[in-house]
Amino acid sequence: MSRSNYVALAALMALGIGAGVPTTQAQVTVSVGPPPVCPYGYYDFAPYACAPYGYYGPDWFANGVFIGVGPWYHGPAAFNGHVNNRFDPHHGYHGPMPARGERPAHDVVNMRDFHGNEVRDGRGHVGR
Repeated sequence: MSRSNYVALAALMALGIGAGVPTTQAQVTVSVGPPPVCPYGYYDFAPYACAPYGYYGPDWFANGVFIGVGPWYHGPAAFNGHVNNRFDPHHGYHGPMPARGERPAHDVVNMRDFHGNEVRDGRGHVGR
């Protein structure tokens, strides 16, 4: 048998095997639900746990309401806001975290003691 005959036979076998495999329809469901109710905002990564006071700066709040991050972000498209990543668990923070639904104990509009060290957009990307 010549080389071209082997190639043709292999192609026919592959076609026959592929024709016998049943196809299935993949179902993909993405559900986001409501944003977490957190007194000082929530981290921009799943599971979107509540962030402590001082993680987000005052530019992340509109009239005391957090503008959101991740799938619930509803600020301007070109927004970049200051965060203090020393309060980020990815950077080693193990301190107290507020619970979901907890009321704020600090003023988020006039955060005089905020010290941001990083800029992020509403999707969690490090900005300029």
